[in-house]
This record gives sequence, C-alpha cells and structure tokens, in this order.
Amino acid sequence: MNPKAPETLTSPYFEKIYQTNPDPWQFETSRYEREKYFASLTALPTPCYQHGFEVGGSIGVLTRLLAGRCHRLLSVDISPTAQRRAQRRCADQPHVEFQIMQFPRERPGQTFDLIVLSEVGYYLSCADLLRAREWIIQALQPGGHLLLVHWTPFVEDYPLSGDEVHECFLEMTPTPLTRVYQARKERHRIDVLSRSL
Repeated sequence: MNPKAPETLTSPYFEKIYQTNPDPWQFETSRYEREKYFASLTALPTPCYQHGFEVGGSIGVLTRLLAGRCHRLLSVDISPTAQRRAQRRCADQPHVEFQIMQFPRERPGQTFDLIVLSEVGYYLSCADLLRAREWIIQALQPGGHLLLVHWTPFVEDYPLSGDEVHECFLEMTPTPLTRVYQARKERHRIDVLSRSL
C-alpha cells in the first residue's frame, strides 16, 4: 500500500452519487452482483451467526441476504440517503439495526462473530485501513469470520485497490487471522479469514 495514497472518501462524495442515482452500482439488477452475493454467502463457513457487522451496507441488498444468516445484524453506512433505502428494504427484519457511521473513525462498542467488509475497503486511506484492521482484530470474536469481498480492477477515484485491501489483512506477521476460504474471479476476489481461538 502507498502510505501517501489519497484520503478516505467522505459522506459528500457518496451522498452526491446516491442523490443522482438511487442504485449507482446496480446492486438490485446486475447479474454480476447477484452472482457475487451468492458466492459471498456460500463462502461463509458457518450457517448462522449470532451477531454480524456489515460495513458500508449501502441500499441494503446484501444486508437483507446477510439478515438470513444472522440472529442480529448491525449495518452501518456513511450515506443517510443510501441507508434510508436499506431501512425500507429491511423493514420486516426487526433483528437488523442501522446506524450512520464514518467507519473506522467511528466504531461500534460490541464484538461480533461475523464482520463483512464488502466493496468498501478501497474507499479508505492506507492509514484508515490499518485503523480498521486493528479494530476488526479486536472486535472479531475468537472463531469468528471476516468476509472480504472487493472489485479488483483499478478505479481512479479510490484510494486503494481491492487487492491492497485483502493483502493488508493477509500480510500480517504474526497474524491472529487465518484464511479459511479464497476465490478469485475476473473482476473480484473473496477471502474469508477466521479469528484464532
């Protein structure tokens, strides 16, 4: 990772995108997204988690799918516009909680047995990704899973690449996280890491 990489993308960046287009990345309609979501859920080693945490839940398409795998789920996003849509989508899922949060500068006070970082890590600066990694290691319960899913082609707006996000977690030495699943497709990669007992 380049320590001089651009700063973390902030709320005005995403608010402008969501106010211009309610589904800017075609989460609701794209075959690519549907297949990636299916692959992401299939990669999770545990059928049901007690308490999940989703970073950057956007308009809630993946959130709703994760809700079926968690007894409780906290989904956070930086965009109020996106999160209002997510709340409407999951209105019949009372075990899903939503919060507006600038992660990792703001963080929940709980621990989790599932943390999902899907298509959001590359929006962070190098320093913020390291801050996120440190918090995730502390907040992930022993035996819990971290799901990493990211687009791998270069995007000029983003401070980091998807590969840089994943390698940030995989290159820790010594590491409290063990990779238990990996898959790489033409445009994205999935890694599942387990917290040491």
